[in-house]
Amino acid sequence: MSLEVLNRHSEALFEFLWCPVCGHEVFSHIPFEGVFCKHCNTQVELQESQEDRGYEEAVLACFDTDTTWNLHVDEKLRRDLPDGSARVKIFGAPGAYTVDWWSPEPSDDWEPVKRGEFDDLEEPDEVAHLA
Repeated sequence: MSLEVLNRHSEALFEFLWCPVCGHEVFSHIPFEGVFCKHCNTQVELQESQEDRGYEEAVLACFDTDTTWNLHVDEKLRRDLPDGSARVKIFGAPGAYTVDWWSPEPSDDWEPVKRGEFDDLEEPDEVAHLA
C-alpha cells in the first residue's frame, strides 16, 4: 500500500505551472486552504502520480474552478475548464519539466490557455482607466 501525498509544494514545479483558465503563472498558498491562481483564484492541488516512467518527478496537477472569481473581463481573456476541472500530468525534474497529457484531452471543445497567452492583451478595465 502506498501513501498518496496531496498539496505537496515544490517551488520549481510552481515556477513551471501556469493556470489553464487565465494563463497566469503566479500562485498563492493559503495554509490549510490550498494553492490558488493569484489572478483568477482557480485552485490547484498536486498529487504524486502512480507511474513515473523513470523520471525524477511525476506529478498530477488538478485544477478546479469552484473558487474561481468572476473576472468581469472579456471572455477572450479566460477559458473555463470542462465540467469545472482539468488535470495535467507533468514529468521531469526542476528546470526540465514537460507536460505528458491533459485530462480531458484538448480538443475543438476545450483547449487550456497557454502560459502567458493573454499577457499581451490589455483588459478593458485597464484601457478605460488609462484613457
